[in-house]
Amino acid sequence: MEAKKLGLVLGIITIVAAFTRILHILEAPEVQHALLGEFNFIIPGMLKLASSPGKDQQEKPLVILPNLTSCHESMGRSDLPVYCCPPMNQSNVAIIDFQFPDPSLPLRVRRPTHLLDDNYISKYKKAITIMKSLPDTDPRSYTRQANLHCLFCTGAYNQQGSNSPLNIHRSWLFFPWHRMLIYFHERILGSLIGDDTFALPFWPWDIPEGMVIPEMYMKAPFFHEARDFSHFPPSVVDLDYSCTTPSSEDYRCFESGLGPEDQVHTNLVMMYNQMVAGAKKMELFMGCPYKAGEGGSCNGPGTIELAPHNTVHKWVGSNLNPGSREDMGVFYSAARDPIFYPHHANIDRLWDVWRTLHGNKVITDPDWLDSSFFFYDEKLQLNRIKIRDVLSITKLQYAYEKVDFTWLNNRPKPSVPLEVARNILRMRQNAKQQQLQRNGILSSNFSPHGRFLDATLRTRVNRPKVRRTKKEKEEEEEILVVHGIDIPEERYVKFDVYVNVVNETIMNPRFREFAGTFVHIDPGVTRVARESNIEVFRKKTDLKLGISELLEDLEAEGDENIWVTLLPRSEGCINTTVDGLRIEYIR
Repeated sequence: MEAKKLGLVLGIITIVAAFTRILHILEAPEVQHALLGEFNFIIPGMLKLASSPGKDQQEKPLVILPNLTSCHESMGRSDLPVYCCPPMNQSNVAIIDFQFPDPSLPLRVRRPTHLLDDNYISKYKKAITIMKSLPDTDPRSYTRQANLHCLFCTGAYNQQGSNSPLNIHRSWLFFPWHRMLIYFHERILGSLIGDDTFALPFWPWDIPEGMVIPEMYMKAPFFHEARDFSHFPPSVVDLDYSCTTPSSEDYRCFESGLGPEDQVHTNLVMMYNQMVAGAKKMELFMGCPYKAGEGGSCNGPGTIELAPHNTVHKWVGSNLNPGSREDMGVFYSAARDPIFYPHHANIDRLWDVWRTLHGNKVITDPDWLDSSFFFYDEKLQLNRIKIRDVLSITKLQYAYEKVDFTWLNNRPKPSVPLEVARNILRMRQNAKQQQLQRNGILSSNFSPHGRFLDATLRTRVNRPKVRRTKKEKEEEEEILVVHGIDIPEERYVKFDVYVNVVNETIMNPRFREFAGTFVHIDPGVTRVARESNIEVFRKKTDLKLGISELLEDLEAEGDENIWVTLLPRSEGCINTTVDGLRIEYIR
């Protein structure tokens, strides 16, 4: 390529010299003018050819890769500087490419926490005790393991070839990066006790038997003081948990107030929506495509990352740390709590379950497949591992013990009879249309300044396509987009989205009107980005919710518009604005 460019440059010099000589010989102005025109056409074309990348360069994907020499102070919260960097410079560490484990080795089988026996718990206790005894200079130590999450979730590393901080939440990096983290964590634990078959457990908070904090995590060395004591067993986990963001002493979280049976049922319906009805297409489940470079970031998490991932983090975190409910309640400190690992093992299991339910779909974009990260293994070797390496848990030599997908049979029902709801909505539209138009509420476009979510927001959204055929619905999912969500001060923000609601006061995820939820945990990195004049983490968010099945169940497929309600669930919504709502279609 360089030789080709040099040849072009020498050619241009020769042509310029020849042209100068010709113009000197030809004295006629009209001839000189014509030749100069040709000269002005030829030379720019040659310069463009010399500067353009070759075919190989054009086809090279722009992959995500952390710059290990760029580690710096980051923000655990927008008001809390943290330093998670390794104690030693990583620039001189030898890096090896990841190799799949020997397929002849025994399969590591991850079991649900409620089915673990005393022998397993004893082994795990020994392994984690040894890990906690290792010095911080050892990358296998518990502190260094916990800091990995801090490093990649707070923007402590920049991307290679860019000043853009790297964050693995709120995009399609979420699932594969966390799979890598717990995979190497598991291998290290096993090696510390000399057991190649050791596997992490998973906390199945998505099934009734697992909807309480596991008993073993209530005892040392798995117990962690920075948890909400009011959520200790027998309290049932709330997969739609909400908290305020404290600006004063009036900090509080919203307990659902449901009895155990009702809470279990609500959780199961929530899981059905996040795994099935609202996650029929890849981006809806995996999150938005995050590309390399300063202009490549995105902010669009998938269904499971929003809830129950974010909500369980908050539910476990301590109410005595109202700032962000540390440790589990905020990303920089979450992995300090041993329950972080079975929580994410379950997230990892659900990724595998979703692929099974949806025909083993996988992203084929090379920018995603070849994005790479670095992890130390049990032999203290620093591995470069690509996303394409972690798509098959069989090749990684682990599996999950089967549990029933109870939520698969919990398709929600409308809160009121459909005919009653339609009559109420029709009366509302006729009686209040003039008033709503005066107040600007009928428009689903709130530009140029957006609308604050300081109160319940109800608006009508037009549907471009009505009465689609079964084939059309299979090929394209109708999605409701809440676009331009702007959180100017990084705070915990949660709001729920409902369609064709007639009574907001009784709404929760157990009803068919529930389209989805938005949950934003303060990532901390925004302040760092602002101070560096990089806006990558200051981008507005788009929430995309699949609603084809919802419209079918509400018998609204033939309607030209739907009523959408945004229901604030946290104090942080007060300063949050939304640019508008619209309907799109995704294949």
